[in-house]
Amino acid sequence: MKIILTGATGYVGEGTLLELLRADGVDKVLSVSRKPIGIKHEKLEEYLVPDFMQLQEGDTHFEGYDAVFFIAGITSVGTPKDAYILISQKIPLHFADIMPHKEQMTFIYLSGAGTTPKGKQFWQQVKSTTEAEIQTKGFKRAFGLRPAIMKWAKGQQHIQAMQYAFLPFYPLLRLLGMANNMREVALAQMVLARDGYPRFAIAPRDIKRLAKKI
Repeated sequence: MKIILTGATGYVGEGTLLELLRADGVDKVLSVSRKPIGIKHEKLEEYLVPDFMQLQEGDTHFEGYDAVFFIAGITSVGTPKDAYILISQKIPLHFADIMPHKEQMTFIYLSGAGTTPKGKQFWQQVKSTTEAEIQTKGFKRAFGLRPAIMKWAKGQQHIQAMQYAFLPFYPLLRLLGMANNMREVALAQMVLARDGYPRFAIAPRDIKRLAKKI
């Protein structure tokens, strides 16, 4: 499997990348980001892009891949609304638009637990709209990944402070279906790209279930 990954300089993206590089079923990962990720691996290729909105159709960097794991994102806390819309909606939709051979690809968008078109919070409205639009882009398969708490991968450097705060509660949160580890997050996306799934929205329990099928 050959995968395009965004967001590798962030928490979820870095954890996903490390686990993909360890996975036997992955031949190549193209990391698309604005700055170097500081990881060297025989399976990894980096494509540095100063402005994602300037990417265009026909970019040969994206030829020959099976899936896009669009992990790049930002918290809505303290982020101006226009910036949040750009990062969480306009950029992923533009990225989806320029992908070649969509009918042969899977596109997975990192959304989040609690995303719903009925939500009253601003971030819920933005992400639910993005999810809906991605489903119209013509991909072979498309999914909205909705994790909650995620435990970091071995060797991960960019760990959010809130993840340390949740660590004592991690076993209980797993029992309640509200937590995953990064290996599960990465493997679940691989299975989604390989086999598909009957639902678009992938919750923490789905992630755990899918990861066992690799």
